[in-house]
Amino acid sequence: MKHEIPHDLGEAKAKEVTEKALAAYQAKFSEYDPKLQWKNDRLAEIGCTIKGMKIGGTVEVKDQSISLDIDVPFLLKPFKGMAVEAIEGEIRRWIAQAKNQG
Repeated sequence: MKHEIPHDLGEAKAKEVTEKALAAYQAKFSEYDPKLQWKNDRLAEIGCTIKGMKIGGTVEVKDQSISLDIDVPFLLKPFKGMAVEAIEGEIRRWIAQAKNQG
C-alpha cells in the first residue's frame, strides 16, 4: 500500500528533507536497526527488524510528494500503521522546518 506525503519543496529539497527525516528516525528507533539505501536519485529502499522479522519498503521522492510503500510480514501487520505514522511524522516535521527556513 502506497502512502503519499504532499510537499511543495521541489524534488531536490524534498530528497534532502527525506534524508534528514530518515536519519532522525534511525537515531530515534535504533533498536530496530533501520536502514536506508538510495537506488537512484529518487528511490530508496528502507527496512528495519522488529521482533526478529524484517519490514521493508521504498521511499520515492517526487516533485510534489514523497511516497512510502511499506511491506510487512503478516504477523507484524498491526505495526504497519505505526511504522508509516512514525516515518510520516518525521518527514512532515522536516518539511515544516525546510519551509520555515525559506
